[in-house]
Amino acid sequence: MLLEYFQMIDRIVSVDLEAKVLVAHSVVPDASTVFEGHFPGHPLVPGVLLIETMAQASGILIMHTIDFARIPLLAGVKEGKLRDFVGPKAPLDIRAEIEHEGSGYAVTRAEIRSAGKRIANAQLTYTIMPFPTPDLRGLILAQVADMKKPA
Repeated sequence: MLLEYFQMIDRIVSVDLEAKVLVAHSVVPDASTVFEGHFPGHPLVPGVLLIETMAQASGILIMHTIDFARIPLLAGVKEGKLRDFVGPKAPLDIRAEIEHEGSGYAVTRAEIRSAGKRIANAQLTYTIMPFPTPDLRGLILAQVADMKKPA
C-alpha cells in the first residue's frame, strides 16, 4: 500500500467472475507522509483513503468482468460507513461484489476488515467509459498483474 500514490491494493487474493466477487489484501505502511498530518503522534489512515481502497477493489472487479475493455470511474458513494480506525501496519482484507451492472453503470458493495473486525463498508456506483488512452489501459493491466503475484 502506497498511500501517497493512491496505490491501495497490495494483492488480489481471488476473483470469482461467476459470483462477481473480488477479495484483496493490503497492509498499511509503517510510515507515510500522510500520517504527518493525520494525526501527528497518533497516525490514522484517513477515511477517504479507506473509501478509495474499497473503490479500487470494486473497480478492478468491474474491469475483470468486462475483460479490461473499459474503465470504471467512481460516480457515487452511498451508505458509506467508517466503523473503526486503522493505523500503521494494520492488515486489511477487502471484499467487493457487483450488485448491478448495465447501461454503462455498475453498482458494487464493498467492505474492509482488519483482524476479522469490519472497518468500513459502502455501496459504490461507477460510470464505465472507454479508456482515454491505450497507455492507461496498459498501465492498469500491468499493475493488476503485479497484484496477482503471490506474496
